[in-house]
Amino acid sequence: MLLIYTHKITPRLTYIMRHIFVNILGVELDFTTKVEEFIKHTGPKITYTKQPLQNEFFVRSNELLFEQGINDIELNISVWEDIPCFFQAGERSNLPFDIFAASFFLLSRYEEYLPHVKDIHGRFSPKDSIAFQNGFLQKPVVDIWALKLLDALKERFPDLEYKNKSYDFISVIDVATSHCYANRGVIRGLAGMLMDIGTFKFKRVYDRVAVGINRQKDPYDNYAELIALHKKYNVKCNFFFQYADYSKYDKNVSTNSIKFKSLIKYVADYVPVSLAASYSSFSDLELLKKEKANLEVVINRPVNNCKMRYNRVDVPQTYRNLIAAEFTNDYTMGYTFELGFRAGTCTPFQFYDIPLEVKQPIKVHPFAIHDISLSKIKKDQEVLRQVQLITNEVRKVNGTLITMFSNEVLGDNEDRDWMNVYTEVIKQQHV
Repeated sequence: MLLIYTHKITPRLTYIMRHIFVNILGVELDFTTKVEEFIKHTGPKITYTKQPLQNEFFVRSNELLFEQGINDIELNISVWEDIPCFFQAGERSNLPFDIFAASFFLLSRYEEYLPHVKDIHGRFSPKDSIAFQNGFLQKPVVDIWALKLLDALKERFPDLEYKNKSYDFISVIDVATSHCYANRGVIRGLAGMLMDIGTFKFKRVYDRVAVGINRQKDPYDNYAELIALHKKYNVKCNFFFQYADYSKYDKNVSTNSIKFKSLIKYVADYVPVSLAASYSSFSDLELLKKEKANLEVVINRPVNNCKMRYNRVDVPQTYRNLIAAEFTNDYTMGYTFELGFRAGTCTPFQFYDIPLEVKQPIKVHPFAIHDISLSKIKKDQEVLRQVQLITNEVRKVNGTLITMFSNEVLGDNEDRDWMNVYTEVIKQQHV
C-alpha cells in the first residue's frame, strides 16, 4: 500500500489522489498527517507538502488542493519529457510540477467556473481552454502524467503493487431525430414538403414522397445496420434516444407515435438504451425527470445514463440536475466542434462539485471524437488518420475511447458515405 503524507487532508486531495492512484494506476493508498506514522511506514510512500521530511519521494504541493472555492489562477506551461504541464514545483520536487493539482484543475473543469463568454447555446468554448490554447487538447495528459508518475515510483519502489488497465472502446449513437421523413404525422409532413418546395430542395421532395409510399427506406433508419455492425466487431455501444415534446431545438418524432416506441423497444432488445435529454430540459429539472420516467416506461427498465442536447454542460448545475433526476452516468463531457479531451483524460471519473467541495455520485464518461468535428475535415482518409491519432493516444495509456455519432449524420450521404467512414472507424479498433 502507498502511504501519502500531507499537512492537511482535504476533499480535493483525497478525490484526485484516489482517481490517479486507484482508478488509473490500480494502486491502493492511504493518507496520514502524522510524521511518526509516515517515517515508520516501510512500504512505498510520498510526501505531498511544501518541504520534504527526509529523502523520500517528494512532490511539492501547489495551494490548489488546500483552497476552497474559485480563485484567479495564473498558469505557466512548461514541458515534462515532451508533455505539457503546469503548476511548476521547483528543484527539490521529484516531479517538476504538481501533478495532483494540475489533474484536479482539468478534471474538475476549474477553468469553466472562471469568467468566459458562452456560445449561443450556453456552452464553454474549446478555444477558451488551456488545452486548446497550448496545443495539448488531443492528448489525455492526466493519464499520461499518471503513467509517468508510476514509472518514477517503480524506479524508487520496485515492489510497488499496481494493476494495469486495458484499452476500451465505446460507441455512442445519438438519436435526437429518429427519422428524417417517416412517422412525423400528416401536418408536419406537409409542412416539411412545402418548405422543401419553397427552398427548391427537390431531391428532398422526391425522397420524402418515396419514403411516404414505402419505395425507399428513411435515410435516418440505420438501426438494424448499426446493431449488426457492432455485433460483428464486438463493439460496446449505447444508443441515446431523445424522448421529448416538440420545440425549437427538439424536433424528434412525437412520443405518442406507436412506431417510435416500437423502434426504441426494438433497439433496447439488442443494446443499452439511454436518454438524450432535450434542449428544453437543460434548465428544467422536472422536465428532465419526466423524460427519464417516460423512456423507462417504454423500455421497461431503469435509465441510468444521460447526455445533454448539443453537449451542453454548465458546471456544476448540469450535474446537480442529473443527480437530482437520479442519473448515475453522464456522456456529455466533450467538445462538439473539436477532437480531443475536454477534461484532459480518457478515464471515466466522478464529478467534483467545487462550490460544495464534494465528490458527487455521478460518473462522467468523456468522449474524444464527435461526428460534427470530423465533418469539418474534407477527405475521408484524413478523417480516419485523425481518428487513428486519437485512438493511438488512448491505447498508449490503456484508457477508454468514446466516439459520438448520430444516426442523422450516418444517414446523410450528400457530402460523403458516412456509414462507410464509421465502419472504418470501427475496424480501426480491431487492429
